[in-house]
Amino acid sequence: MEATVPDERPSAEGPATFREVFDQREFRTVLTAGTLSWIGDYVAKAAVTLLVYQQTESVALSAAAFAVSYLPWLLGGPLLAALAERYPYRRVMVACDVIRMALMLLIAIPNLPVPAVLLLIFAATLANPPSQAAKSALIPQILAGDRLVVGLSLNSSIGQAAQVVGYLLGTAVAAIDPALALLINAVTFAASALIVRLGVRDRAPLMTTAHRSHLLRETAQGFQIVFGTPVLRAIAVLVFSAMLFSIVPEGLAAAWANKDAGGDLDAGVAQAVIMAANPVGFILGGLLVSRLFGPARRLALMRPLAVFAPLVLVPALFDPPPLVVALLAALCGFAVAGMLPMANGLFVQALPAIFRARAFGVMATGVQVIQGVAVLLTGLLAERFEIPLVVGLWSAAGVLLMTVAALRWPDKETVDGTIAAATAANAGSPGPDSPSADGTGAGPEPRAGDGRRRHAVT
Repeated sequence: MEATVPDERPSAEGPATFREVFDQREFRTVLTAGTLSWIGDYVAKAAVTLLVYQQTESVALSAAAFAVSYLPWLLGGPLLAALAERYPYRRVMVACDVIRMALMLLIAIPNLPVPAVLLLIFAATLANPPSQAAKSALIPQILAGDRLVVGLSLNSSIGQAAQVVGYLLGTAVAAIDPALALLINAVTFAASALIVRLGVRDRAPLMTTAHRSHLLRETAQGFQIVFGTPVLRAIAVLVFSAMLFSIVPEGLAAAWANKDAGGDLDAGVAQAVIMAANPVGFILGGLLVSRLFGPARRLALMRPLAVFAPLVLVPALFDPPPLVVALLAALCGFAVAGMLPMANGLFVQALPAIFRARAFGVMATGVQVIQGVAVLLTGLLAERFEIPLVVGLWSAAGVLLMTVAALRWPDKETVDGTIAAATAANAGSPGPDSPSADGTGAGPEPRAGDGRRRHAVT
């Protein structure tokens, strides 16, 4: 059943290099298209926020224009991701890009009423969950073994870089003409759709008609597989815990920078430095850890890095100056980026392929919700207590939480057994470089937790 494409077939074993990952043509295609979409998205966020503020002079409405892009994840992320599981991933990604392109063109219409702008933004961002779920499920079909881990690290790091570039470009262009920034976003979506359509092979969906039931039931199965399988649940706890505190310096940056007028720095500069520090640390962590350490060492470092991430923010208790705060935030981002790709790679190994898009929807929604809750709670606490005290104690609690999560990590037999069960379930499913003729052979749909007591595979 395997296609003979020897120059592009990923190796499942051994440490991978960036060059080996970039040698995969389809991965380069997906990464390029995703980067364009990310940059366009952040350009549009900056532009729409400014556009709404210019029309209304309302801080609340401009903030609502920014926040509305997260609502689809909160209201229906897992459901929309489950929908993506039913169709070929390439088709889902292309369709979502075309839909977002068309809606961005509508938002760019001059003098559009603010309620219409907010409604169109919401409609456009409804395409984010299925698009990202399809991309997340497609990458393991392109890369395998350690190349998958390195590829995920590159994907995360470039996503962070795209955020910085997109916000800077969006702010600069929107200051001249917000509509122009929206048109740029529409162009990036069009280019992304074309690149994916021409550069990614069509693959039949892993979920055949025999696997389909009710969409709500399929969505519930995504939750069941994530939280009903000990290994996947442990990874989810680790990832969610990391998001719970790593976002806090960025979320409180504006208030923190203006607390004492930024010390030796202008308050605006101090805010920008603090907000940019975590993404910069994330980029460096993802690239350096993947490049300097092999698979076994990265796996061994995963839990220590998870504990280290909140630990480096505890010195915030001593009310350091903004540049030191930025350094602490960068170290936190470095640690999180160092452990996330390995956690994601292990998640893919332990997950039956037929659940990939749905499981991604569960994880992505959890990340969005937890980040929002963390910023909201620490913001409320900062209304009554000093920000350094809030961040320091919040991070100390994070150290305890991460320590518990690390100590309760499943044993090797459980991890190996879960991977063996997922591998067996995936044996008849399209994997890296498998053909997409008919989509048959996906095998029986496994139950959450199957195989958790099986023997280890070597």
